[in-house]
Amino acid sequence: MSPTTANIIAKLASEHNLSDAELLTLLTGTEDGLNEQLACAADKLRRQYYGDKVYIRGLIEFTNYCKNNCYYCGIRAGNSLAERYRLSQEEILACCAEGYKLGFRTFVLQGGEDLYYTDDKICSIVSAIRRQHPDCAITLSIGEKSRASYQAYFDAGANRYLLRHETADAEHYAKLHPASMSLENRKRCLFDLKEIGYQVGSGFMVSSPYQTPQTLLSDLRFLQELQPDMIGIGPYITHEHTPFKDRPSGTLEQTLRLLSMLRLLFPYALLPSTTALGTIHPEGRELGLKAGGNVVMPNLSPVGVRKKYELYANKICTGEEAAQCRGCLEARVRMAGYNIVTDIGDVRRTLE
Repeated sequence: MSPTTANIIAKLASEHNLSDAELLTLLTGTEDGLNEQLACAADKLRRQYYGDKVYIRGLIEFTNYCKNNCYYCGIRAGNSLAERYRLSQEEILACCAEGYKLGFRTFVLQGGEDLYYTDDKICSIVSAIRRQHPDCAITLSIGEKSRASYQAYFDAGANRYLLRHETADAEHYAKLHPASMSLENRKRCLFDLKEIGYQVGSGFMVSSPYQTPQTLLSDLRFLQELQPDMIGIGPYITHEHTPFKDRPSGTLEQTLRLLSMLRLLFPYALLPSTTALGTIHPEGRELGLKAGGNVVMPNLSPVGVRKKYELYANKICTGEEAAQCRGCLEARVRMAGYNIVTDIGDVRRTLE
């Protein structure tokens, strides 16, 4: 590790910002020990803000229908081989009830942009969860909507929203999405959500097709502008039924490096160690926690539909019951040197 690189890491850890040139040095560096040094600094900082706590979010993947045709996604509208499903309100509530018994205090309702679930249906589901579990956080991850729709969900009881921007470079965005989608609208959605009062999560894929160090720099700068509460990143993983089926998947090393950099740039942030990390490496989620992550999202979806929610290939944990998933992750988190906690896990913006 050269003195220059070590100084850049120390500066990032203390100032939580760097020049473009310094960020690019870290993004492109090939020195031995770079990832380890970043992870060490990131873990030290996350412990100052969150101790050894790891927050669990119960993930309910309630529909794999989607009107969009994103070129990287396995549940894209154009994938005629996807086996589609929708969960009823009763099924979703049953997932929440089971999750509550297992200690979950945050539920994440994730799905494709499915027009079957009108605003009235979403509001009915959210209101029912809020009535049954008033002490829980309700997170939605259902894509781009109008500001009025977001306001309606918020008024019904949703208080968090996850919407990854995927890339903050417009030219890159156009290479990953059809012309019907725009980065401008995606950003509009994120700022609408913040203004309404949601705790907002954004993020991006690592090593997506056509990604460059410069587009990654744009991602980091956009996140600094947005200042989200949660930042979700994970490696791009190829799916055979997409236009990108011949593209290589992202690497563990680059994802871990970016996780550490995000912790140092956003010391307060809630950073998931994702299922995608666990998919590309058997200890990926544990390594993600050691690199600065402090959130895990076990699956509460019914076992019968888990394999069908296939955004990417070879997704893990598709055959486990919710209790198995929870127990397995708890043991893994403990082995990594952290402890799962069952409170709702709000963001901690300051140390005071």
